Amino acid sequence: MTKLKIKSGDTVKVISGDHKGSEGKVLQVLIDKNKAIVEGINLVKKHTKPSAQNPQGGIVEKEAAIQISNLSLLTSKGETTRVGYRMEGDKKVRFSKKSNEVI
Repeated sequence: MTKLKIKSGDTVKVISGDHKGSEGKVLQVLIDKNKAIVEGINLVKKHTKPSAQNPQGGIVEKEAAIQISNLSLLTSKGETTRVGYRMEGDKKVRFSKKSNEVI
């Protein structure tokens, strides 16, 4: 299993696929599937039956998972970057390889 360099809460940009160029915040990372759910990206329509929470039922739009290989982390300046790890004192931190800043 590979080490995932994207965590929930990160701001990412889609670098390939149908939603190329879109940016959003990672809501959830599915480690076992190597996928992430990004806010507002890869929306699918899901048909729901009426229930206690949703008595109307109907068609709901919701985010679907997208491959992590299609995502790139954004720096604070809004440019895409790769992620590296380094030790600062006794803590392991992620840093941007483009700007060398701690993420």
